[in-house]
Amino acid sequence: MKFIFLASIAVVFSHLASGQQLSMYPTFGGAHFEFEKDTMVYQVSPRQVGQILFEYPDAYSEFKKARRNSTIAGIMGFAGAGLIIVPLASVITGADPEWAMAAGGAALIIGSIPLSTNYRMRAQNAVDMYNQRKASMKTQTRLHLHTTGASLIIKF
Repeated sequence: MKFIFLASIAVVFSHLASGQQLSMYPTFGGAHFEFEKDTMVYQVSPRQVGQILFEYPDAYSEFKKARRNSTIAGIMGFAGAGLIIVPLASVITGADPEWAMAAGGAALIIGSIPLSTNYRMRAQNAVDMYNQRKASMKTQTRLHLHTTGASLIIKF
C-alpha cells in the first residue's frame, strides 16, 4: 500500500518537472515560434515569447534587444518601400519622378536587412538560453521521499 502511494506521488511530481521547450524557426521576414508543453505544441507570438522568457532575465533582455532590432528593421523597410513607391507612381501618372527618393528608399531597405538578420540571431540566442536553463532545472529537480513512522516527508 505504501509503495503505491509513494509511486503515485512520484508520478505527480515528475509531471511538474516535465520539459517545456521553446523553438524558433526563421522565416523570410522574421521568425516563427512554437512552445511545447505537456506534449502539446502551441504557436506563440513574439509578445508571448517575451512573457515566457520574463522569468529568465538574461534570455529576456536578449529577446528585448532582438525585438528592438525587429521593430527598427520593420520601420526602415516600410519607409523605404514608401519612398520607392512615390517615384514609381509619378512615372505611371506621367509626372517627372524623383529618383533620388527611390535611391533613399532602396538604401533604407538594404539597411534593414542586417537588423532583421540580427533579430533572428538574437532571438535564437534567447531561445537557446531559455532551453538550456530549463534543461538544467529539469536535471536539478529531485524528489526525496522519507517515511518516518506515520509521517511522510517530501523534499525537492
